Formats: sequence, structure tokens, C-alpha cells
Amino acid sequence: MKFEQIYKELKSGIYKPVYFLMGEEPYFIDEITNFIQNKVLTEEEKGFNQTILYGKDIQDASSIVVAARRFPMMSKHQVIIVKEAQNISNLDPLEHYMKAPLESTILVINYKYKTLDKRKKLYKAIDKCGVIMDSPKLYDNQVPTWITGQLNAMGLSIEPKASALLTEFLGSDLSKIKHELEKLQIALGKDVKQITASHIEENIGISKEYNNFELQKAVLSKDVSKANRIIFFFGKDPRKYPIQPTISILFGAFQKLIAYHYLPDKSKQAVAGALKINPFFVDDYQIGAKNYNARKVVQVISLLREYDMKSKGFGSPTNDTGELLKELIFKIMH
Repeated sequence: MKFEQIYKELKSGIYKPVYFLMGEEPYFIDEITNFIQNKVLTEEEKGFNQTILYGKDIQDASSIVVAARRFPMMSKHQVIIVKEAQNISNLDPLEHYMKAPLESTILVINYKYKTLDKRKKLYKAIDKCGVIMDSPKLYDNQVPTWITGQLNAMGLSIEPKASALLTEFLGSDLSKIKHELEKLQIALGKDVKQITASHIEENIGISKEYNNFELQKAVLSKDVSKANRIIFFFGKDPRKYPIQPTISILFGAFQKLIAYHYLPDKSKQAVAGALKINPFFVDDYQIGAKNYNARKVVQVISLLREYDMKSKGFGSPTNDTGELLKELIFKIMH
């Protein structure tokens, strides 16, 4: 089941006897676990009917079965939450419980950063009696859409540029992003309904002018003056603006640009869908395609690979990443 479906059912008071929450992205696992931990039982019921176990303390999964087979006291349900279950060496004893789980028990198993083999009998047994959620890591190009969805749920909207800035600065750590969004909502107050790049700069400290997003835009549009201002700014503080993420972002942009050149349909919606970008950014690639033909794009991708190696100390006479970035941008744009 998908996170949204599970969460909707939980909020409606629909509970399953088993929730096996697995995958690389811990945010969705934690959200469901926290809801069950905080909302299913009243504070009075939790004392006798809520148990939290940790995988590192469990030698045998049979102890989970023993806890799950208990009946609740003065409550409709008991909640058993197993955190860090990926540290349990053998989960197979759970299979027998899954064949006849207690309806009064809600068993939540956190299996982070791993997935259970679908061929295992345990997987099939859980799938029949309960819920299995796979929580894959979001790709960087999926994060802005997720941010927009989170803010919509909070009654806010966000400019595409502001969303891109947040993604660049915070990466794909969804828990960290959610925390920043909640802080931002408090800082902006009830009167602000749309978050702009200026709000991001003022409240989170990300410059709306000097960042990798603006550098990418300057390079694609061959705005030499703007690109030079940005890389000079980066060069003054290489620890805050390391070269490797910059190369990675430019590499992704030129990968998209080579794909753009060979798209049969270059309408805005078709390009946005094919490149998996917000339609707001399609203009950048249309301009980029005019400035860099397909042959040049291939050369740029080769340059980016070369300078990525140089930035890591291979084949470069200098350790000054600011100078390396200046060289790279000059060669790309000329």
C-alpha cells in the first residue's frame, strides 16, 4: 500500500493487525509509526497496552510474537511497535503469527534502509493479513513536488524557484525539509499564503542570487557576467559552496539538455513530462538548446566528468576548487 492510502485509513480509524514498514526513506515509516504511537490509544490506555521494542535488544523474534499474542487490558487494542527491526538477525518466527494475528493487536514493524525479500514466506504471510509499505528514497527531481504537496496540506503554496532552492540546500532529507517548512510557516505568520525565494533567503539563509540553481540558469543562457559573479562568490567560501555538488547539478542539467535535443515533441508540457521537471523551468532548456547544440552538450558532459575527477585530486596540479570551477565554467561557455 502507498503511504497516502495507509495514512488516510489510519485517520479514519481503520486499523490493520500488522504494518510492515520498510525501505530506504525513513520519513514515511516514521510518519505512520508516530501516528499509531500517538493517536490509536488514549494516554490512559498506553500504560498497559503500548509496548515499544528495539531490534538491537531482541535476540529472537519469538519475543515479538509473545508480546503480540497478549490481549489488551481495558482497551479495544494493544499496540506493539518494533523499531530498528532490520537489526534482528532472523524474522522467520513471525511467519507463524502472521497466519493468525490477533485482531486486538496492532503490530508495527520498522524495517528501515532495507526491504524484505518478496519471495520469502514471511513476506507473503504479512501481505495476506496486514499492510506492507515500501518507502523508496525520492529522487532529487521528485523532492520539489513533494515540497509543494506538503505545503498545500499546510494551506500554503510555493514558487517553483523557491522550491528548487530548498531542494538544492536541504537535499532529499524529507524529515529535515519538513522541519524547515514548519519553522518557515511559523516565521511567516498566517497572512502569507505563498512562499517566495525572498522568504527562503530571509528565513533559511539561502541566497536567492548566489546558488547552484542560478548558476545553472546563467550557464544555460550563456550569461557570462552572471555566471562569473556566482562562481567568484562561491570561490570566496569553498567550504560552504563545494565544487562537487555544483558539478553534479550542472551534469544533471546537461543530461536533460541532451535528452531535450532528441525529444520529438518540444511543447512545454511534453518537455516537462519527459525531463521530469516543473513546466516553469522548461524555458531554461529551450534557451539552453539554442546556445548548446547536441555535439557541444556531449563535450560539456565530458568536461564535467573530467573536472569532477580533478576536484577529487586526480590529474589536477591545483587543490584550489575555486580556480577549477572558473576553468570549468569558462570552457563550458566558450
